[in-house]
Amino acid sequence: MWERISGSRQRVATIDEARTSPPPSVLAPINLADPAEVAAVMNIAARIGEILIANATTSADAAKQIHTVCSSYGLHYVHVSITVNTITLNTIIGVDQRTPVNVFRVVTMISENYHKLQEVDRLIRSIRSGATPPEMAERILNDIDTSPIPHRNTRNLAGWTVMGFFVAMLLGGDLLMMTVGGLTAFLIMGFNKLLSRGGLPAFFHNVIGGFLATVPAAITYDFSASIGRTIVPSQLIATGIIVLLAGLTLVQSLLDGVTGSPLNASARFFSAMLNTGGIVAGVASGVAVSEMVGMPLPPIELLPGSAAYSNALLTVVGGGMAAAAFAVCCFAERAAIMLSIVTAALGSACYYILLAPFGLGRLSATAACAIVVGLVGGLISRRFLINPVITAVAGVTPFLPGSWIYRGMYALMNEQMLLGMMNLFNAIGTCMALAAGVVFGEWVARRIRRPQLYVPYQAFKRAGRFTFEQLLRVRRRR
Repeated sequence: MWERISGSRQRVATIDEARTSPPPSVLAPINLADPAEVAAVMNIAARIGEILIANATTSADAAKQIHTVCSSYGLHYVHVSITVNTITLNTIIGVDQRTPVNVFRVVTMISENYHKLQEVDRLIRSIRSGATPPEMAERILNDIDTSPIPHRNTRNLAGWTVMGFFVAMLLGGDLLMMTVGGLTAFLIMGFNKLLSRGGLPAFFHNVIGGFLATVPAAITYDFSASIGRTIVPSQLIATGIIVLLAGLTLVQSLLDGVTGSPLNASARFFSAMLNTGGIVAGVASGVAVSEMVGMPLPPIELLPGSAAYSNALLTVVGGGMAAAAFAVCCFAERAAIMLSIVTAALGSACYYILLAPFGLGRLSATAACAIVVGLVGGLISRRFLINPVITAVAGVTPFLPGSWIYRGMYALMNEQMLLGMMNLFNAIGTCMALAAGVVFGEWVARRIRRPQLYVPYQAFKRAGRFTFEQLLRVRRRR
């Protein structure tokens, strides 16, 4: 029974092998005394780390996998430092004459291209098994860097539209609200793609996105009143905010903090909060413009609405489909998309069916939901050899705190400072609960599916710690 749960050694994640043991054999296809060849191998590892960091991998996991690549080519003693968007590798080669070798690389942008992430995951496995020499690894990396996106912008925008449709369902909207939520997501991401061609900074993308998230809600609210329908515009605005937050690194920045990289977490969190501030500014502008043109939004409810709990089955389906749509937007492969549906649906079921009806607090319920996403997603992604980052990030996307951010912003605009700050802190607490829950669930999955522990190569570590005293002894022997 335990073998069936834990699986074979071949069915473990790449990061599990990287964290548990060095490669089973030394490939060493290079001259370890030649600085040029050593630097070339370190540059391969740094390029792999760049793709990992750009696609939501935590700094701790990326550093382990970079070290695994170097170790597979015989460089067992390499210092790896990841500071915000820079990767630095250092080693010392030679015995009689010690020569330091350094490689420095900058992560230029967050890509969220899970197709590249999965290709790099396969490359690391191949390098670790000894099947890929350095020259072949360089060619594969060149192909990964220059490969076009797996599908065109039409499919990408369709994915965002579907995500907005099902996020509105998740928040308790009817068919009209779901349709408007999908159109809102289409408008936001369509304008963002047009603006990105001109090199406009991401902050202004979020300002315009926040504005576009508000105007359709005001128009729909005004139109629904004329036909005798009742909608909740705050849920429509929250749908647009969640779509915008999905493209940010708010939860991912907190993942770095939970896993022991506070400096990287602080920088990424500041960047995410700055962009979130752009969303808030855009929503505030939309609210002001809607009042100027005679379509004011109604006062927001002081407490979260109960519509989200009216039909648990629809909310579970909405959570799973929203996660799958986000995975499509990030160019994930078909297997990863299906696994995202399973993990997000199970997390939604845990939240809405098991936890919320029993009166558990929202933050506690969110944390428990994230633990389920991290654990189940970690186990099934290992079974199908999918990078666990994909299922984790996609699985928690439907639970981003869009409604809390809107409520906090609305309260601050109406001079309700205490209520506004409480809602904003609730939003940050929700992101913390999501990050901590995913890390804990993934840690449990890693403990269940980890490979057998190997004894590290102590001789290589001792060679790397070559001291002045050892150098003097070598000279005296001569």
